[in-house]
Amino acid sequence: MNQAIFGELANGVTLMRADFSDHASERHSHDCFAIGATTYGIQRFRCKGTQYDSRPGDLVLFNPDDDHDGCRGTADGFRYTMWYVPDAFVASCLDGSRYFSSPHATDRQLAETFGALSASLAQTPAESLRAESLMRAFLGTMLARHGARPQSLPSLAAGAATLARVKDYIRTYYARDITVSDLANVAGLSRAHLTRAFTAAYHVPPHVYLNTVRIAQAQALIRLGTPLAAVALECGFADQSHLTRRFKGSVGVTPSAWHKMQRAAPFTS
Repeated sequence: MNQAIFGELANGVTLMRADFSDHASERHSHDCFAIGATTYGIQRFRCKGTQYDSRPGDLVLFNPDDDHDGCRGTADGFRYTMWYVPDAFVASCLDGSRYFSSPHATDRQLAETFGALSASLAQTPAESLRAESLMRAFLGTMLARHGARPQSLPSLAAGAATLARVKDYIRTYYARDITVSDLANVAGLSRAHLTRAFTAAYHVPPHVYLNTVRIAQAQALIRLGTPLAAVALECGFADQSHLTRRFKGSVGVTPSAWHKMQRAAPFTS
């Protein structure tokens, strides 16, 4: 069985618990931090070209735009709990910007604390002040132990400002059938140079980033109750089937299943 349960915490943080027997997620990224712990089995994933095996007691720590996939490491499948945390909230927890130094860490103590805190917050979703205070304290500890100051963008012929314009273009025109030529024109680069520079800077090629933006927009519309056929068209997918394939590949469940989970209580211990 493949299932994932979602719930909303304070400050825009989404809580997810997944139980996957044979699901494999395609290469994707998030525009936020994704912080989690494996609770059963082996969660195998590749991030920025390196493979990791996450076991119970291990943490999974993705920075915004870190490209990754995911699958089972054994026939038994795997389970994990994850927070999707807005960049602004993470930044507000510290004095200065800090990112995770590695997407995988073994830290049984923090993993157990994370699991207990997640269950506690899910049981009392209305206590916003308590939830925010506890999450801030935990994120501060997590980043102090496993974080590092972010490195600047690599020195490239295409500067950081140029590539930022490309990201802004994708965020603005995600509903269009964007081409590499469109992005190259925005950057004033050749198509080959644009693709290499964007991937080197953000660790994810333009088409994967576009899919990330589209999925995020689709989730926002689904929360509002927008029919899936309309969501597909408004977010740049060819049709509802196309939306379903890309959504499941990134999120782990279909859009309709995700919508039902949003309305249900997240989970209890």
